[in-house]
Amino acid sequence: MRDLLAERLAGYAPRQLALDYPEAGILVPVTDDHRNPEMIFTLRSENLSTHRGQVAYPGGKRDPGDPSLAATALRETHEEIGLPPNQVEIIAPLSQVMSRYGILVTPYVGVIPGDYTLEPNPHEIESVFRVPLSFFLEDKRERTDALNFLDHTFYVPCYRWGRYQIWGLSAVVLVDFLNAVYDAGIDLLEPPEGAYSGPS
Repeated sequence: MRDLLAERLAGYAPRQLALDYPEAGILVPVTDDHRNPEMIFTLRSENLSTHRGQVAYPGGKRDPGDPSLAATALRETHEEIGLPPNQVEIIAPLSQVMSRYGILVTPYVGVIPGDYTLEPNPHEIESVFRVPLSFFLEDKRERTDALNFLDHTFYVPCYRWGRYQIWGLSAVVLVDFLNAVYDAGIDLLEPPEGAYSGPS
């Protein structure tokens, strides 16, 4: 899996947003299983001040002591789900995204061992779950949300995996990953034919 990601992302030019906002780094963790790679997500605690009860990638705001945003993503991942930095191989960044709370987020794709036991921090994370990448490549979206950003409307898929809904910022990052690595061809600028699009 590492070789595939490194090859496909080597020529990828992530979008940089020239915006002066607080920054955050998140990890897009992919297991190193060649046959059925999975992506790791978290369900954030209801006790948090932002994005409570939502599905998210591990990560958070940059601390002054963080040498880079990749280091931020690794530190926060360790704090949130117990995955130490030495168990993650960062491959490449994806395009920056802006959260609705005014935070500029840089995602980093990282390969992790598929058999490593993840331990959610109960103060921040309710649960950790895995979804096979093959599920997303089928694009079995539950709905499409119309999200407005910088005078543009983006048509963002929402995926359901059991009791979890993957939508919003996490879905934007996910689609960027799928398009960059697998040429999934998911267009966020045009609503899919026959799919309901409603305001989020």
